[in-house]
Amino acid sequence: MIEKEVNKMEETRKHIEELVEKLNYYSFEYYNNDNSVVSDYEFDMLMQELKNLERKYPQYIMPDSPTQRVGSIIMDKFPPVKHKVQMQSLQDVFELEDVRSFVNKINEDYDVDYVVETKIDGLSVALEYVDGVFVRGATRGDGITGEDVTNNLKTIKTIPLKLPEKITITVRGEVFMSKETFRKLNEEKDVYEGMENSLWEKEFGITQELATKVFSNPRNAASGSLRQLNSKITAKRNLDIYIFNIQECKDREFKTHYEGLKYLRTLGFNVNPGVYRCDTVDEIIEKIEYIGEKRGELTYEMDGAVVKVNDIKTREELGQTSKVPKWAVAYKYPPEARYTKIKEIVTQVGRTGVITPMAIFETIRLAGSNVSKATLHNFDYIKEKDIRIGDTVLVQKAGDIIPEVVESIKEKRDGTEIVVEAPTKCPVCQSPVVKDEKEVAIRCMSINCPAQQLRSIVHFASKDCMDIEGFGPYLVDNLIKEKLVKNIADIYYLEFNDIVDMERMGVKSANKLLKAIIASKDNSLDRLINGLGIRHIGKNTAKLLADNFESLEKLQNASLFELASINEIGEKIALSIIEYFENPQTAEIIQRLKSAGVNMKSNKVEPIDDKLYDKTFVITGTLSKPRDAFVEMIQMHGGKVTNTVSKKTTYLLAGEEAGSKLSKAKQLGVEILDEASFEDLLK
Repeated sequence: MIEKEVNKMEETRKHIEELVEKLNYYSFEYYNNDNSVVSDYEFDMLMQELKNLERKYPQYIMPDSPTQRVGSIIMDKFPPVKHKVQMQSLQDVFELEDVRSFVNKINEDYDVDYVVETKIDGLSVALEYVDGVFVRGATRGDGITGEDVTNNLKTIKTIPLKLPEKITITVRGEVFMSKETFRKLNEEKDVYEGMENSLWEKEFGITQELATKVFSNPRNAASGSLRQLNSKITAKRNLDIYIFNIQECKDREFKTHYEGLKYLRTLGFNVNPGVYRCDTVDEIIEKIEYIGEKRGELTYEMDGAVVKVNDIKTREELGQTSKVPKWAVAYKYPPEARYTKIKEIVTQVGRTGVITPMAIFETIRLAGSNVSKATLHNFDYIKEKDIRIGDTVLVQKAGDIIPEVVESIKEKRDGTEIVVEAPTKCPVCQSPVVKDEKEVAIRCMSINCPAQQLRSIVHFASKDCMDIEGFGPYLVDNLIKEKLVKNIADIYYLEFNDIVDMERMGVKSANKLLKAIIASKDNSLDRLINGLGIRHIGKNTAKLLADNFESLEKLQNASLFELASINEIGEKIALSIIEYFENPQTAEIIQRLKSAGVNMKSNKVEPIDDKLYDKTFVITGTLSKPRDAFVEMIQMHGGKVTNTVSKKTTYLLAGEEAGSKLSKAKQLGVEILDEASFEDLLK
C-alpha cells in the first residue's frame, strides 16, 4: 500500500514537471517567436491543471513553474542589492563626427570590429541565475547598488525562470513597454481621470500624481510599472525585456560580445534584435543612419544607437572610468520635429465626457509615419501657447509615439489666423458644459450624450457592475446604431425580437442574453451604484455607500454633510454624487430602472447580536463557501468587513492561496483565522 502511494506521488511529480516544461515551451514560442503552438483554450486548460496539482501538492512546485510568474507579496520597499559587476552608464554623443572620432581613436591602437545596437529606452536591470535558475533581479540604481525587484521581473513572460543549462550567469537587459501597450495604457487611464488619490491607491497601488508621471511616455510607464510594490499590478502592465550583455559568467568564456549574444539566444533569452556587426567606421555610420530611418517602425521606443568594441580582451585593455566604459559610446538621435500649418481645430468628447481639442494640419512625415492631427490637450493649453487656426506650428512625437503641437510660429502670421474659444456647449449633444475650478478639463455632463453612451452602457453591464454576460462593446455599438438603446435603462426593455437577428446573435444567444439581463435585476445595491458611472465612484466606494444607505432613494436624497461624514468619502466624492443625482436625466433613468424591477435596496444584514461588535475582518484566499456567505455571518454578529489589511484589522480570515494579505497580516501582527477558528469565534 505504501509502495503504491509512493509510486503515485512520483507519477504526480513527473506529470507536474511535464506540464511545466510544456507550458514554458509554449510561452517561449508565443512571446519570443510569435508562434502559437497550441490554442489559447488548450494552454489555459493545461495551466489550470497545473494550478490544481500545485494546490494539492505544493511540495512539487518548481521554481520555473509559470504559476510563479505573478508574485503576491506586497512590499513596503525594495531591498538594496549590491551588483557583482558595476552596471555602468554610457558616454553620450550627439554628432556623427563624434562617433567617427571615437572609432578612429581606438583603431589607432587596435585592429578590431564593432557592434552597433539599438539603444532601447527603458529601465536597465541585472538578472542573476544560479545553476540555471533565476534567483534575483535588480534595477541599475546608481550602478553599484540597485533595488531587488525579483517578484516583479518574474511577471515578464520573456524572462526565463529556468535555463536549459545549469549555468551560473548574470545578464543585463532593458525592461520596456511596447508602443502599443503604452497606447492602451493611456486609453485606460482616461477612464480613471479625476479619481481621488485614495481611489488611485486602491485601484493601482500608486498615487494619482505618480500615475500621471508613469503614463507620460513608455519609458516612465515601464519604470513605474516595474517598481510597483504590488507585483500583481506589474503583471497587468505587459512589460517586455531585451537582453544585451553578459555581466558575469563563471562557467564559460567568450572571445567576443557577438558570440555571447548568440549563446544567450540558445539559453532562451529575448536578446535585442537590433544588433549589427561592423568592420569599418563607414559601416558603423551607415547602420546608425539606417536605425534612425527605421526607428518609427520599431515596436519599442529607442533613443539612440550604441557602438561597442566587439572583442572582449580589447575591452579589458581599454578599461573604463568610474562611470563609463572606454570601449563604447551612445549616439543620441535628435528629436524629430516638422513644421506644418493648422487647417482647423476640432473637438472630441471622450469616454468621461471631457472635451478635448484636436489640431488638424497639413500632413507631414514624422518618426516613420504620416501625421495629420495632434491633440492640443485642453483649452488652457491652447490659450497658454496662443495656438490659432491657420498658424504655422512645430509638431513632434512625444516619445516618438504621440504627436503634439510644441509651439506656434507667430512670425509667420498674416492676420487671417482665427482665435479659438472654449466651447460653452457639447459639440455632440449641445448640452451645457461644465468646467470645474480645480480642473483644466471642460466636461459634457449629459448622461445621454451619444459620445458617452457606449462607454457608460458597457461599464454598467461589466463584471464589477451588473455583470450581464454577453453585453459587450460590439453588441452595444450595434444596439446604439439601431437606436434600440441610448442609456442604461433601455437594457431592461429589450425584447427577443430586438436582438435575435443582430449580427453574431441567434436564438440561443438571444435567450441567454435576456436571461442574464433578467438575472441582473436582483443584483446587490452596490453593483447598481457602481454601474451608474458616477465620477470618482468605483467598486469599493459603491460598496461603502450601499452599506451606509438602505436604498438608492436614500442615497439620492443624502445631504453633502451626510455623505462627507462617511469614512473614506471626502468632499469631492460627495459633491460628485450630489451633482449626479441633481441631473434631471438621472432621475428619469432611475425611475425607468425601478419600473423594470431592478433592485434598489441594500441587502445589508441586520445583526442578530453584537458578538463581533467593534471587530474588523479582512477575508482572503479560497474558502469552502463564497466570500459573501462569510461577510453575511460577520455582519450578522455585528462585525465589519474591509478589503485592506491595516493596523485597524482585528482578524484575517484566510483560506488557501491567501497571498499578499496574509503576508501583510503577519507583518502587522494581525490575528489569523482559518475556517475552524472562525467557527469557534462564533460559538
